[in-house]
Amino acid sequence: MTDEPQAPNADDAPPRIDARLLEILVCPRTKTSLVYDEARQELISRAARLAFPIRDGIPIMLEEEARPLDDEELRALGRR
Repeated sequence: MTDEPQAPNADDAPPRIDARLLEILVCPRTKTSLVYDEARQELISRAARLAFPIRDGIPIMLEEEARPLDDEELRALGRR
């Protein structure tokens, strides 16, 4: 047994969303494109002011599962 620091486990990282999937997904309410927030594991609809969760690598594109975005969050998205 050693006291060496261990490298981060790749399994700890959230699953990445396939770029092709991101290209075809749209907001179910507005039919506009989405922004992928990798850190929060959400797909953001600026037009609808909603953030759709991604669970276990699967986007949950149901309005009732989305969380509303406030003005500050939308402004922060505009700076990305």
